[in-house]
Amino acid sequence: MHNTPRDSEAGSPDEGFVADTADAKSRRDETGEAALDDALVQAREESLRLLAELDNQRKRSARDVAAAHKFGTERLLGDLLPIADSLERGLETPAADSAKLREGMRLTLAMLEKTLASHGLEPIEPLGKAFDPQLHQAMSAIESEGVGAGVVAQVFQKGYVLNGRLVRPALVVVGQ
Repeated sequence: MHNTPRDSEAGSPDEGFVADTADAKSRRDETGEAALDDALVQAREESLRLLAELDNQRKRSARDVAAAHKFGTERLLGDLLPIADSLERGLETPAADSAKLREGMRLTLAMLEKTLASHGLEPIEPLGKAFDPQLHQAMSAIESEGVGAGVVAQVFQKGYVLNGRLVRPALVVVGQ
């Protein structure tokens, strides 16, 4: 067979297939790159959205904490107002006998203790109990009949625990 100019111009049939395949591969590469670019843009947008959401959540949490600090004692203070009112009424009454004054003070103190207890504050009652350095602060030690060594003989000032946490130790005198 002779090669005709036409055959030589067109090249071999395999050359056309290779060229078509290369073009298809190039188109696929461009399409793949475009798909990757789109995926990258979407990933960046999603990342920015998540960062903005995280920042908003952080700001919201900071506002909530600030509000809790600012208004955290609101309920307690509202519960203490009737006690303040009771004290004011007691001071407004004309000179009363000491028995009525003591009774009014006793009732007001009972209101205060009830309010404090409702908010988790409990008094420490150490009299006659073993000295506990976690709850008591010894002011002095005395020798006393009927009080054993290491036992609280006298209380100068009550101590308080708030929800299991020491707020103020009881000031005590301990027996020797």
